[in-house]
Amino acid sequence: MSIAWRDAMSRALYGPGGFFVAGTGPADHFRTSVHASPAFATALLRLLETVDSALGHPPRFDVVDVGAGRGELLLTLLASVGLAVGVSGEPTRSGRSGLIPARAGSPETPTPTAATRSLRNEPPSGTVRPSLAERVRFTAVEYAGRPENLPEEINWTAEIPNGITGVLLATEWLDNVPLDIAAHTEEGWRYVLVDPTSGTETIGDPLSPDDLEWLTEWWPSPTSLRSADGAPDQGLTWADATSGSESGFGAARPAQGSSLTARSRPGCPETPHSDHLRAEIGRSRDEAWADAIGRIECGLALAVDYGHLRDNRPVHGTLTGYRAGRQVPPVPDGSSDVTAHVAMDSVASAGAAVARCAYSLVSQAEALRALGADGSRPPLSMAGTDPAGYVRALAAASAVAELTDPVGFGGHLWLRQPVGIPLGPVVAR
Repeated sequence: MSIAWRDAMSRALYGPGGFFVAGTGPADHFRTSVHASPAFATALLRLLETVDSALGHPPRFDVVDVGAGRGELLLTLLASVGLAVGVSGEPTRSGRSGLIPARAGSPETPTPTAATRSLRNEPPSGTVRPSLAERVRFTAVEYAGRPENLPEEINWTAEIPNGITGVLLATEWLDNVPLDIAAHTEEGWRYVLVDPTSGTETIGDPLSPDDLEWLTEWWPSPTSLRSADGAPDQGLTWADATSGSESGFGAARPAQGSSLTARSRPGCPETPHSDHLRAEIGRSRDEAWADAIGRIECGLALAVDYGHLRDNRPVHGTLTGYRAGRQVPPVPDGSSDVTAHVAMDSVASAGAAVARCAYSLVSQAEALRALGADGSRPPLSMAGTDPAGYVRALAAASAVAELTDPVGFGGHLWLRQPVGIPLGPVVAR
């Protein structure tokens, strides 16, 4: 029986025996920046240090990873955090960072200086501030059961906790928040239904008022995609619709050093496309992100995902699947990942309305370089004076180069949403 795509994705990904609940985890099926290189976690650690400083080094510093997989990112951060901060809690290397006044109330309204000072948690004179390693609390948010042998320092929960003071991380989480698919027919926009066992699609009822309102505001009207005679422009291709410097995504390709595919722009030969113009209704993702922002008392939320902006929405959508290292048709039977790109500007707007602070939206390449990960090759002269060190530095540079490649991981978008704190060039664009 055919059902709405949002319901089908919910069951396939998070229901009993679902893709993200059963088995060994998503790392066996596709690569993300988290799996690609420890350099990603190193850059995030620098971001954590910056936020910790902006918060005034609070007694408890939360790091919450939403959609944590099997805890890979938090394991890396846990192993690194004690090595990268000094006894005083100050970072041993700050990267390129700084502070500017926060914005509250509206993107144009600066936070008062007094409010900024009230965030500081200075220790009494003559005492030593506990290090970040002593104050950090890691929490993984995931529907799957807690992995065996996960260190006790990492809390495991199925729901985002309230009252977060610190950083909320969401690396490739929003693309797996279930959503409805719409097709534009002669009768207007209608829901697309899917048979969960076969992936066969049919046209359903007209959109609800809320979904139609979202589509009107955030997805271009099909009339803008028609030729001069009013007929659908058959010359528009998937590549035409998703090309351009704003998104920076290229075709899915094998990830370096792995048999797994890095999730990127869909369009493999096996992926079926409808004759109808399609849209992916991102309202559910807006609501999920807004809810996550609402659980932050003070700090920063970071979403890292592949997505698109309103002026560059894909004509036929981006829905696709991944299984065992290959991109496959999106059949929501629980045997594969089912994912679609994120309307990042819509999500960002929803989060900013809750935080009452301006957000920043940049490419991963830009964000990582701002955090000191530029992928520069070591000088060739080093090969003669320190051959082993040269090889290590060259390998590290290659890892960063993969993370900042604009047609791969570097094209992912970083959505950074401050909540009640001032942050500088690391966040503000």
